[in-house]
Amino acid sequence: MLQDSASPLMEQLAYFHDHALMILVIITVLVGQLMTTLFFNKFTHRYLLEGQLIEIIWTILPTLTLIFIAIPSLRLIYILDEVNNPMITIKTIGHQWYWSYEYSDFKNIEFDSYMLPTMELNKFNFRLLDVDNRIIIPFESQIRMLVTAADVIHSWTIPSLGVKIDATPGRLNQISFSTNRSGLFYGQCSEICGANHSFMPIVIESISPKYFIKWISKMTEI
Repeated sequence: MLQDSASPLMEQLAYFHDHALMILVIITVLVGQLMTTLFFNKFTHRYLLEGQLIEIIWTILPTLTLIFIAIPSLRLIYILDEVNNPMITIKTIGHQWYWSYEYSDFKNIEFDSYMLPTMELNKFNFRLLDVDNRIIIPFESQIRMLVTAADVIHSWTIPSLGVKIDATPGRLNQISFSTNRSGLFYGQCSEICGANHSFMPIVIESISPKYFIKWISKMTEI
């Protein structure tokens, strides 16, 4: 079950999912009908040795089906890897077992993000998903995320934004995304990185650019 999309990228991923699923359903129904017909068909053709026409048909049809799946898939791969003129660059570093963030375009904005302990949760917090310091970004703005790790391989993942990228020690990976609305978007480390792998959540808070500027001004003064 896919989460509701909160970015143009996730919308395209959801469309591709529906497109591929529709093709699979059509294939399943047709093959099922053919198999049912064969099981209950009592007619035989004693002189049938080969059928050039039917062999051409069942070679061409799968080829066309794969083309209809491959073209939008390749298009999505290029969209996922494209990073064009980002407005903000954020660097995230995976640790055992928390995330740290740096706003590279601004001075002195660095913080660690730990999961909130159960005893400190409020009624509006989600257990095992909320953090003490959220990532603050403006909506409808292109964000470039630089991802690496300090110890073992982690994976920075936000399902509702269609973002999943490995955090590898000694390597800097990047991904670009944007949100089309304000809200809170939750994610978790998707790479088994040790004993507390499931206790390093990710929370993005998308706000209006006006309030983001105020937040940046406040953080630079600290």
